[in-house]
Amino acid sequence: MKIAISGKGGVGKTTIAALLAQSWVAAGFKVLAIDADPVSSLASALGFPNPDKIVPLSRMNELVEERTGAKPGSFGQMFNLNPHVDDLPDKIAVEHNGIKLIVMGGVKTGGGGCACPESTLIKALVRHIILDRNERIIMDMEAGVEHLGRSTTDAVDCLTTVVEPGMRSIQAARRIKDLANQIGIKRVCAIGNKVASPQDATFITENIDNIKVIGIIPYSNSLKETSNTQEKDERVNKEIDKINLALIPDHQSAKTQR
Repeated sequence: MKIAISGKGGVGKTTIAALLAQSWVAAGFKVLAIDADPVSSLASALGFPNPDKIVPLSRMNELVEERTGAKPGSFGQMFNLNPHVDDLPDKIAVEHNGIKLIVMGGVKTGGGGCACPESTLIKALVRHIILDRNERIIMDMEAGVEHLGRSTTDAVDCLTTVVEPGMRSIQAARRIKDLANQIGIKRVCAIGNKVASPQDATFITENIDNIKVIGIIPYSNSLKETSNTQEKDERVNKEIDKINLALIPDHQSAKTQR
């Protein structure tokens, strides 16, 4: 199962990504988590020690130059658009409590996100992980589909957008669905988060339009900080179990993913 998590900033998508990854490991699956949000915080949410010391791929200057033939931050140079990345997941991933993590990092130079060496290497690695790796994959993204391309859409089991009870969050989910449809992602679903009342849940389900809501995470004091994802209450546990059942593609079984 390969899931991409997106949503407006502040809705709790990193927390949801961490909760799902932890539940998969607890169930005995091999898990590879990808932090593809330029504002990286998945390591902290997963309880990694010293998360600030994890070096993002975009800042591994020697590796970027080795694989692309151009220095990071450079423009107007010729560089390899199809760099070798097959060995990178095992080479650069860090591991804690059974979860392997790769932090992609942001491209902060002028024209960030364009065809620069760092961006090219990141996208090639994401493509390889989504298409060729056999672990359960969860990717924490920014509010968009920047790291996904048409070549990976069939391999993404679901693009999941996290929403909270508020119109800005709902509108962001609609934009994300439009972007996903443009590149051919077939399955887009939503998870409600920070839901403090039945009225909050109703607000999400009635305004989300044509996006299927597969779970509602109740507001929980233990989830105020992303570093507390392992201190879940029973209501959160039950909803995560429900979400996992909804995410499993029809053509896959738990036995084939361990």
